[in-house]
Amino acid sequence: MNNTMKKIIYTLTILVWMTSCSDVLDIENIDNYDPEQVWNDERLANAYLANLYSMFGNWSTGADRTSQQIAGIVWYEDQITISNDNFKSWNYNQIRLINQAIQDVQTGTLSQEVKDEVLGQALFMRAYAYFEMVMYHGGVPYIKVPQDRYEDDLYVARNTTAECFDFLIEDLDQAIDLLPTHIESSSSDYGKIDGNFALAFKGKVLLYKASPQFNPSNPWDNSHWQEAFEANKLAYETLLEQGYALVADYSNVALEERNSEVVFSVINSYPNKTAVWEHGVRPGSESRGPASACPTWEFIKEFPMKDGKLYSDPTGAYYMSEADFLQNYWKNRDPRFDKSIVWAGKTYEVSGKAGKRQYTALGIAHELDDFGINPAAQTNSTNLDRYTGFFILKNSLLNLTQAEVQQYDLDYVLMRFAEVMLNYAEAANEMGDMTTALEILRQIRERAGITPGNDGNFGIQVGSREQIREAILAERNIEFCFEGHRFWDLRRLRMLDRLDGTTKHGVESIAIDEDGSEMPLVEARSLASAYELTEEDFKYSILQVPRSGVKVSVVPETYYFFPIQKAVLDRNPNLEQNEGWGGTFDPTLE
Repeated sequence: MNNTMKKIIYTLTILVWMTSCSDVLDIENIDNYDPEQVWNDERLANAYLANLYSMFGNWSTGADRTSQQIAGIVWYEDQITISNDNFKSWNYNQIRLINQAIQDVQTGTLSQEVKDEVLGQALFMRAYAYFEMVMYHGGVPYIKVPQDRYEDDLYVARNTTAECFDFLIEDLDQAIDLLPTHIESSSSDYGKIDGNFALAFKGKVLLYKASPQFNPSNPWDNSHWQEAFEANKLAYETLLEQGYALVADYSNVALEERNSEVVFSVINSYPNKTAVWEHGVRPGSESRGPASACPTWEFIKEFPMKDGKLYSDPTGAYYMSEADFLQNYWKNRDPRFDKSIVWAGKTYEVSGKAGKRQYTALGIAHELDDFGINPAAQTNSTNLDRYTGFFILKNSLLNLTQAEVQQYDLDYVLMRFAEVMLNYAEAANEMGDMTTALEILRQIRERAGITPGNDGNFGIQVGSREQIREAILAERNIEFCFEGHRFWDLRRLRMLDRLDGTTKHGVESIAIDEDGSEMPLVEARSLASAYELTEEDFKYSILQVPRSGVKVSVVPETYYFFPIQKAVLDRNPNLEQNEGWGGTFDPTLE
């Protein structure tokens, strides 16, 4: 490769990060960009697009901290204001790059096949980027051409939310027509956007369009549900026909890369590209520092039992009182619990250590793993504001040694067939097709390993649209745990009141003798060093987390749509602020 090409690729790499303070939509300086070279060379065209793929993100241990799944109070009072940049999405720098590709690729000498693939990917990317903005803020200026800062009017008003959804679907439909339908897992192009991903994502977009978030006065019977149903039905049936399916073992959704459940994934490969997951979920003694994401007691309780019913359901085979459940919470659970959670005394063969059990008891566990206030330990835990007594097992590469945790390179699964299925189930239910919705729920639970029961319903007890709606929401909470869905599901369904005013808790474990008295710590440490203490050898108590600072979530009604940042409004007098944030713009579809 000659020096000119190297320089162009380097320039393309840094373009994504460049911003200009002088324009209204954060359009970057692309003076060094030469379309005649980029769009006449397939390698450079692919390099340009490769930089844009960073928009799809990667594994994030804190993805569900915004919900009750993970410890940490995100929603402190005034967490979001018009002045700060918290929960703002206004990336016109990225839109500019995408629009440049859409415009310029058509003028180059690439083959029509390559042009179509580039255009299809870019149109999808534009829809994906704008969807996030609309999901955050409602209608935004839907710019479709690369604006010239010197010649174009940059003081662009917001499109209505309805117009934005129309443009989103228009871009996605064009992308679907241009993209290859399916990129095989064996293909060198695997990891690029294909028509199946676009079709599934379109269904998700229309699920939002029909949702209570955008239709507050008519949340469940508005006309958009029909459109959402048709799109999600088509996505489900099309992908199913092509061989997409749930993998047999829930553990392998990500661990078995390029499997039949993966609709789209971001490719990671050590040493070129890694993710932060492993050293964020492991206990500190097996990582490069304290774990950054720990499941809460609230979430532990939300997993069903093995029969698919909650521990608190008197009709369940494993019904227990609150007190009994606390002392036996790991028993007879939905198998996804065992495959997702690490608890005190659990066999946890991390770093390839055969027979290793994980301990969290203060005075027994490693200081980077402990959680508790047991006075007998005569020491203070340093983890009371960040730990819960639980760790995440899901998607962990246990074979990595402590020194290798930063080499985690599992492909990041952005969308999987289980989501396509549950999106379809949700739309089907709202359209009155409860039979389809229930069948999908059964399939998800059957794969999970829940027992079918005498009625073959896997513990699902529903008789109305409202009950099935709740069952689907509960299933999404478990099936997609730690994948970043929960807060956005509650927001989409206008159920943020379920987070408002809540707090979070962990569970302390203290070693006990057979008679229930506390075991001397010297003896407990000796047994623990040989991994001889099991779950049964502890008593458990609940502790609030964090122990200091903000302890209660504050999630007001205004968070169904986030405000446009004041600094953006100050640069463009034609932009209106959202209602509820001092403005007059209605971000809903009403």
